[in-house]
Amino acid sequence: MAEYVEILKTGEMKNGEMRELSIQEQNILLARVDGKFYATSNLCPHLRGRLALGTLDGTVVTCPRHGSQFDLKDGHVVRWTGWSGVMLTMGKLLRSPRPLQTYPVRIKEDNVLVEI
Repeated sequence: MAEYVEILKTGEMKNGEMRELSIQEQNILLARVDGKFYATSNLCPHLRGRLALGTLDGTVVTCPRHGSQFDLKDGHVVRWTGWSGVMLTMGKLLRSPRPLQTYPVRIKEDNVLVEI
């Protein structure tokens, strides 16, 4: 059964920052963009790169391994890999595009809570 877990205070993260967290045996990426918090799986569904080591542009996170991109708002695939041509086609055949798992986030007073 899912429950909200308090993970940090709102003032502990700056805008544009990402963090890798372990919550109840889940590897979570927490990001703050324009004052809003987003929680997703920290492992890229392509080849399991650690997204917290990637880059953040607005709400789009780019995996450091192969350039896959996901929107943190809903986890949808922006770009499956940074590859093109035959490599992209092969990459899609081997591992079809899948969205990034997202987790609901709530703010209670000055606490950030994630539903796990």
